[in-house]
Amino acid sequence: MPFTLASSCEYQETIRKSRFVTHAAPIATPEQAQAFIQSVSDSTATHNCWAWKIGQQYRFSDDGEPGGTAGRPMLTAIEGQDCDQVVVVVTRWFGGIQLGTGGLARAYGGSAAKCLQAGERLPLVARVRCHCHCRFAELALIKARLPEFDALIETETFDADGAELLLALPIEQQPALQRALADLSRGRIVLHADEA
Repeated sequence: MPFTLASSCEYQETIRKSRFVTHAAPIATPEQAQAFIQSVSDSTATHNCWAWKIGQQYRFSDDGEPGGTAGRPMLTAIEGQDCDQVVVVVTRWFGGIQLGTGGLARAYGGSAAKCLQAGERLPLVARVRCHCHCRFAELALIKARLPEFDALIETETFDADGAELLLALPIEQQPALQRALADLSRGRIVLHADEA
């Protein structure tokens, strides 16, 4: 099961006189990743290397380090820690001793992995979007039951007869929630899966 971070975290270490400071954070969009990279990058540092992954989307940068020695190992660390929807930035202040390409890859990948290991992790639950319509009289009862199915209300739109609810829930909970809604409404409420 993939994980994301509960909140941003930081890790620091010195490797052969070079100082490495790693920041990692949960993200939902590439724009959030870029904003985080800009917010933690230090202009006084020698390099601000980064990698992020959101599902099948990913990007990384060596920021002047030899090609393949920073960003790619950091992305490998993200995948190796079974993380998704995260961004990692490793900032390096050069200490005067060359690390070599293997040493750089180990330093950047290792710092990223240690930072992710130190952070509080949350399992990423695959959710499906569904919608249903309920009467006003049923709304409070339905809302009270949704936590049993780990269902989240994304939007609720009111009309003259009641409310249209857009829900996000774990796909395996969909049949059980459908039965519960049918029982509450004597079969009137139908849970419709939204097309992806």
